[in-house]
Amino acid sequence: MQFITTSFDELTVRQLQQIYKLRVAVFVVEQACPYQEVDDMDLMAWHLRGMDSTGQLLVYARLMREANQQARIGRVITNPIVRGHGYGQQLLQQAIVQIQALWPSTTQINIQAQHYLDRFYRGFGFQPVSGVYLEDGIPHQNMILTLN
Repeated sequence: MQFITTSFDELTVRQLQQIYKLRVAVFVVEQACPYQEVDDMDLMAWHLRGMDSTGQLLVYARLMREANQQARIGRVITNPIVRGHGYGQQLLQQAIVQIQALWPSTTQINIQAQHYLDRFYRGFGFQPVSGVYLEDGIPHQNMILTLN
């Protein structure tokens, strides 16, 4: 799998369509969660895409810089056609590496994780810092990863 991190302005129209198509298919349709999936954060975020040799989008995450030497990973997604093959682990590992490359002074990475993925994120060192709450009808929790 090839990973590419791109600013919004560097994405082609076709790449952006691929991203939005996957995000809406999973976060809105599959999860039966009607909400405004495309938002203004896309404009400021870096877009991490993992693709196969044909250019098909397999995994995706949105990377954002926050105040106080913090960053955020959002919209973490694995294409349903490749779930269960470890691509999600590769994506999260690459997201952490990319944040450290983009913003070397980052000391903490934040994520609003769907609660059922608690063990997955803990496997990377993320720790919960909130109770479970509903976000668009889906149980979530805030988690952080402290970097050295």
